[in-house]
Amino acid sequence: MQNRFAKAKNLMKTYTGRTIGYFYDHIRRYKGALVLALAGLLVAISADMGLPLVMKGFVNLLAGGPSAPGAVAEISKLFAAFVFLSMISWIGWRIGSTFHALLEVRVMKDLSESCFAALHRQSFQFFNDQFVGALVKRVTRMVYAFEEIGDKVFYEFLPLVLRTAVVICVLWMMDAKFGILVLGWVILYIGFTVAISRYKMRNYDLPKAAADTAVTARLADTVSNHTTIRFFARFLFEKDAFSGVVEKWRKMQWSTWRFDLIIDSFTTALMIGLDAGILYYAILAWRDGSFTPGDLVLLQSYLMTLYQQLFGFGRTLRHFYELFANANEMMEIVDKKPAVRDRSGASDLKVTRGSVEAKGVSFSYTGEEEREVIRGLSFKVKAGEKVAFVGPSGGGKTTIFKLLLRLFDLQHGRILIDGQDIAGVRQDSLRAQIAMVPQEPVLFHRSLMENIRYGRPSATDEEVRAAAKLAHCHEFISGFPEKYGTFVGERGVKLSGGERQRVAIARAILADTRILVLDEATSSLDSESEKLIKDALVNLMRGKTVFVIAHRLSTVMDMDRIFVLEKGRIVEEGSHAELTGGDVDAGVRGGAHGAGLYKKLWEMQAGGYLGE
Repeated sequence: MQNRFAKAKNLMKTYTGRTIGYFYDHIRRYKGALVLALAGLLVAISADMGLPLVMKGFVNLLAGGPSAPGAVAEISKLFAAFVFLSMISWIGWRIGSTFHALLEVRVMKDLSESCFAALHRQSFQFFNDQFVGALVKRVTRMVYAFEEIGDKVFYEFLPLVLRTAVVICVLWMMDAKFGILVLGWVILYIGFTVAISRYKMRNYDLPKAAADTAVTARLADTVSNHTTIRFFARFLFEKDAFSGVVEKWRKMQWSTWRFDLIIDSFTTALMIGLDAGILYYAILAWRDGSFTPGDLVLLQSYLMTLYQQLFGFGRTLRHFYELFANANEMMEIVDKKPAVRDRSGASDLKVTRGSVEAKGVSFSYTGEEEREVIRGLSFKVKAGEKVAFVGPSGGGKTTIFKLLLRLFDLQHGRILIDGQDIAGVRQDSLRAQIAMVPQEPVLFHRSLMENIRYGRPSATDEEVRAAAKLAHCHEFISGFPEKYGTFVGERGVKLSGGERQRVAIARAILADTRILVLDEATSSLDSESEKLIKDALVNLMRGKTVFVIAHRLSTVMDMDRIFVLEKGRIVEEGSHAELTGGDVDAGVRGGAHGAGLYKKLWEMQAGGYLGE
């Protein structure tokens, strides 16, 4: 428990100031709207606070009766003043509210875009460690926290400051004792409220925000895996687990609300005490003849205004800190430096041929040398050459391509494309030059036309259809009522595995890059579709540098070279013929340790499947 509180306190100190600065950086882009909103608010509050003074005059004149000298003329002036101030207040509020809303909606749009960018610049590993639903909620919380904070500052905090200043000044001019009493009480009340709100944020709001995120994350995890839950009949298990997470949230929420109720009771008592004190002094002043009925109306009007503002201030400030607790979760991501970053002054990758070379590459996901997945790996692939990487599970095949795409940075060594170190080029320019067909492609919940066009956004509809035909997905697309306008569902769930893979191949065909990576691109296809796709891949691979991650060795028989990986090292290298029956020793890199490994694997699966 103490560790949780200490963490929450540290989080508040670290990120609340940063969150305020982050909001201000977005607000100051619209200084004109900000100035007009504040000007309208100032005019409106000034007019509002003038109305009780008019009412004071009304009450004093009415108390004297219509027969008092000049009473009718004076009332006419007061009536005109009342109408004038009411109109000024209305105009001020309209101007202030309009420009505040204009400012707020523009900043919310900018914040959404900034959070989107901050999220998507994070590393590949970052997304592996997070729940999608929790990340989405962090973004929406940040944006809507700004909206609520902006509303509370404009409609509650700033009016409180202006109205309190006017009340204290007017009461001070009426009687210094009133001014001193109210000023002292306001300072005491605000100090107490700020202190208790900060305490509540540290001990209640931040832990509650974390509990709320845990509920969202658990829910998102079960929704994403709903088929697995059904297949294993684990609904009751997941329901109990979810209930446990929600119960933790309930306890935190109830603790927060109970704390608010206690504080509200205490602040109400403070207000009653102030009201009683002011009324007592007013009675004494009336007894001495220095206090008129109009003065009492003015005093009560101002005090009621002050009570409403200050009572709302307590609740608002506590909610204010709660909103910062919500926004701070996203600030962690905004401030988080991506694990993989472009170097200062990084240039675009220029690929004219497509040669790839690895020099002494070593890599560990943990950064620990003794747990290296890739160990001193070196190879050179000529432009237009077609190579495959095979080997037992855990050998590092998939990791090599993650490093080629720079999803992780190397601990040692270099990878060069056409002689350019990929660590020194912009990541986007690198990945734009490599077309990837993964083993399990994931599609957007968009139309088939949009999913295929993702390979080259500038492609025409005809070019998209041509790519689809080469990938043999035009046939099944034509069978849908909406044809290429068919939406495929989240992650492409409305399509079969083979159909999704053919769409991914069409996307790669459309990208038309010089370097192509195939992660067993035919693994999810039936035999008939596989034959058609192989024909398409022959055309796709022509003139390109091709890397294949091979699970079925039968799919790499025609590769120019095959690299056999074991424990992060290339232990054999050669063509299929060399490695299965020809000059095996000529292809051996790792000495006797690796000799004949490919042949053993080939004989074991006999043209079948080798798991990754």
